[in-house]
Amino acid sequence: MTELIIYAFLFLALIAHTLMASKMYKTVHADESLNLKEKNDWKLKALVFPGYYFGKYKDRNKS
Repeated sequence: MTELIIYAFLFLALIAHTLMASKMYKTVHADESLNLKEKNDWKLKALVFPGYYFGKYKDRNKS
């Protein structure tokens, strides 16, 4: 039973990671102020820690 709970938690974490990364991909792709290299850099960062880097990306736009 414990194993099932662990797998369920890992599955939810993977789904959350994927959804956050796809949201960041869409946002970065729609940003016309970035050149191709900057877009690719932000998209690559989204693969590692999408929640953290999406916050950094949003803060960058506010400045």
